[in-house]
Amino acid sequence: MFAEERQALIADLVSSSSRVTVSELATRFDITPETVRRDLDTLENARQLRRVHGGAVALDRQSMSEPSLEERQTQHHDEKMRIAAAARTMIPSSQTGSIVLDAGTTTELLADLLVDWSPAEPGDELLVITNALPIATKLAGNDELQVYILGGRVRGLTRAVVGPSTIAQLDALRPDIAFVGANGVHSDFGFSTPDAVEAAVKTAIVRSARRVVALADSSKLDKETLMRFAALGEVDVLITDASPSFELAAALAAADVEVVIA
Repeated sequence: MFAEERQALIADLVSSSSRVTVSELATRFDITPETVRRDLDTLENARQLRRVHGGAVALDRQSMSEPSLEERQTQHHDEKMRIAAAARTMIPSSQTGSIVLDAGTTTELLADLLVDWSPAEPGDELLVITNALPIATKLAGNDELQVYILGGRVRGLTRAVVGPSTIAQLDALRPDIAFVGANGVHSDFGFSTPDAVEAAVKTAIVRSARRVVALADSSKLDKETLMRFAALGEVDVLITDASPSFELAAALAAADVEVVIA
């Protein structure tokens, strides 16, 4: 097999499986690890993958890779809808409660399910606190809800309000439940997101709430992005759409995180 042909097959493997190791490729193609490393170097120079310790990952697995809000709204939509529906059952319609909705596509789908929220009894109230412009806009039309939008700088890519003033406001709050999104959920690294300023706000959300519910579709599981915003043990519930891998499931269990499969 010519080197170019082998490299094309390696690029296809990385694209389909997201990650490959040097040892796996050496065995598969019956070549030395040194040859594999040269192939990976060639493919990285051609921007077809990214080298990491022990192997390579697809370019969309880079720690700072972050699609726009519009792109993410079309990805894994059915799975996110199921997750949002499961999260909706945790929000009371009786008595008085307060929740935080983090910026994100799954939390925005949860907001869609709150557009027609109404109290079970007169006098019952629900306060929704959010740092997401799309969520605040959607919920502002429901007079039955109290909607509080956090102030700060708007990050255009995600329409999230971020910055020191946002964090300071969260530090002065103690909501009942926080629903927070994540770009990565990893057994060692915990919950992560690519952007530092959004990670800081997510950390403040997690720190503020009495109960923290993470919403992450299965494409985020076993994935690390650049900035950790919470250790596994800082989250009470993870709602996802498929069972985590054995390693991640064990870590979640050890951290006493309830896993809900939607």
